[in-house]
Amino acid sequence: MEHERLGLEKLRAVKRRAVTAGQGLVTARPLFPDRALPLLIEPSISALDPVAWAAHNRQFIEASLRQHGGILFRNFNLKTSEHFAQFMAAIANELLDYNERSSPRTQVADHVYTSTDYPAAYSIFVHNENSYQQHWPMKIFFFCETPAQSGGETPIADCRRVYAGLPATIKDRFKANGWMYVRNFGDGFGLPWRTVFQTDDRAVVEDHCRRNGIDVKWKSDDRLRLRAVRRAVHKHAYSGEEVWFNHATFFHISTMEPAIRDALLAELAEDDLPTNSYYGDGSPIEPEILDQLRQRYHAETVSFPWQRGDTLLLDNMLVAHGRAPYNGPRKILVGMAQQFGETPAN
Repeated sequence: MEHERLGLEKLRAVKRRAVTAGQGLVTARPLFPDRALPLLIEPSISALDPVAWAAHNRQFIEASLRQHGGILFRNFNLKTSEHFAQFMAAIANELLDYNERSSPRTQVADHVYTSTDYPAAYSIFVHNENSYQQHWPMKIFFFCETPAQSGGETPIADCRRVYAGLPATIKDRFKANGWMYVRNFGDGFGLPWRTVFQTDDRAVVEDHCRRNGIDVKWKSDDRLRLRAVRRAVHKHAYSGEEVWFNHATFFHISTMEPAIRDALLAELAEDDLPTNSYYGDGSPIEPEILDQLRQRYHAETVSFPWQRGDTLLLDNMLVAHGRAPYNGPRKILVGMAQQFGETPAN
């Protein structure tokens, strides 16, 4: 009897291993018939363990991510922030904290945050996470805990295609000069510098900025201005492909929602705006150039309605993301992984 029991347990163990590993246990196809982005991966069997499957199939996931830029994992039975964090860790070793922040978020678990806490009525323009920094995450994950009643999609755009479609004159100027950002804190708009840098110590802020090629200016009344020059075009960390990877369009005042933009311009001088961007030599980016940049992003943008439990993995250098306005409760969680960086352009 004992021999039969042990034999049955071994058989069950074999069956469990069989349903937690192997590409044959999932189906994979582009979500849209005319676009490579994103790749949709779904389990073929209900008993699939998503964390074990991901850990056993990292090579397949990495290869798919390089090719498509983004993967939508659907019907993988992920339900909680803890389960989401385990799934991320199975795919990427180095999960990251959210540092040198540019948007309000709430931490809900280790390395897991809410997506940008921004009024539901407004859209968020597509951007690559932390592309204004000297170091950034190579991977960004999104997890749908609660889909909105309507809207609330996360639009995504392939930055290889954005770059390929830009006129040579725009590419050449930004490659030669880079781009500059100016950020201000403490003027009553945007995040306080203490939240951005997660410290009350000015010396810590100054040390971080010195190490990351950021000019610091303390203004009166505990206000702070930062300025940095970054590359606009980068070579992908692994493939070597040239990609349009920057915050020049996103940070520019003309990209903001009109009501917010007009309120800021009525209250603040240009140098005191929460964010703004320029060519790397400090000269203004022409309105028609910004229009072309926004048009290129829009031309390459796709989106899909979130379903509960969806997990979207993006190669952060290859794909930009945003947010559509929405109605009703919505909870999308975010995690980042695998830091990469380059020396500053200045």
